[in-house]
Amino acid sequence: MAFHLLKGLTKYEDVDLSVVLLNEGRLAEEIRRLGVPLEVIDESKTAFSKMIWAVRKMLNSVSPDVIHSHRYKENILSYLASKTRKGGKLIGTQHGMPESYGGKRSLKNHLISNFNSLLLSRCFQNVVAVSNEIQETLVKQYGSSSKSRVSVIHNGITIPESLSTRKTKDTFVIGSSGRFFPVKDYPLMVEVAREILKNTNTVHFELAGDGPELRNLQTMVHRYGLGERFVLRGFLNDMGPFYQELDVYLNTSVHEGIPLSVLEAMAHRVPVIAPRVGGLSEIVEDGMDGYLIENRNPKAFAEKCLQLLKNKTLREQIGSAAREKVISGFSIDQMAGKYYRLYRDVVGM
Repeated sequence: MAFHLLKGLTKYEDVDLSVVLLNEGRLAEEIRRLGVPLEVIDESKTAFSKMIWAVRKMLNSVSPDVIHSHRYKENILSYLASKTRKGGKLIGTQHGMPESYGGKRSLKNHLISNFNSLLLSRCFQNVVAVSNEIQETLVKQYGSSSKSRVSVIHNGITIPESLSTRKTKDTFVIGSSGRFFPVKDYPLMVEVAREILKNTNTVHFELAGDGPELRNLQTMVHRYGLGERFVLRGFLNDMGPFYQELDVYLNTSVHEGIPLSVLEAMAHRVPVIAPRVGGLSEIVEDGMDGYLIENRNPKAFAEKCLQLLKNKTLREQIGSAAREKVISGFSIDQMAGKYYRLYRDVVGM
């Protein structure tokens, strides 16, 4: 999302961009290719106090009108680094709510989360929620008087301009992608696969991504004897070909903001089946451009998957409507334009 926003903002001639990242990686490489000035402070090798001074030095050199941060550590760094200087309105984007799924948060994480909430509610000029559901949660936390300072800007993606026609194939492919963390609940996807394969042997499952839940997923796939019917693809740099091979995209998350993976699948004309949680109902209209499941029963997900398997015309209608939904409301240009207007409003321009 951060890269998409930067890419969209480069189109505005009156905006000068500078970026600080806390580690090297793909995002850093893509930002350099954009030509945006970038400084990387390696959080694995730098004490937090030194990180504050490094960010402060950068702020003093560019004198920003707006300091836009993402995630807890970045929010705290932005506040502490800017505390002794004038100018630089603070904006933070809240991409989701604190995750404690699969176990309790540690005391340290709990304290950091509370401190972050305190900073956002009292020291930031505006907090951007990526969904209406997150906005409602934040306003409840911060108090009703904060609603004017909590904006909603949905995430945007690059819309693939041309899509190749899917080849006729014997296998129906259901896929998903993301971090292998408890909040994504990919074990539910394995359970859905088990239910579907009781009814047909023509369905193939693909899951792209990586994370600490990998071993658990491998164990489940082996225990249920899913074998080659359920493939763990690992991390993929280029997701386009992955989406292009899917017939259905399955989301199983316990909570979501506005997931880019769902938007990307829809932009590739892939029908989405997802739980009615978080911001998913702000993307998917049940029965029109996807399906929303009211519970976490694998049979309910399997039923919709099988319905789309049996009805190619319905599948194509829903896929086309999904792509039109993303084009009309979730492009990079739309997202960047809303952030651009917010920046100007915050600094009084």
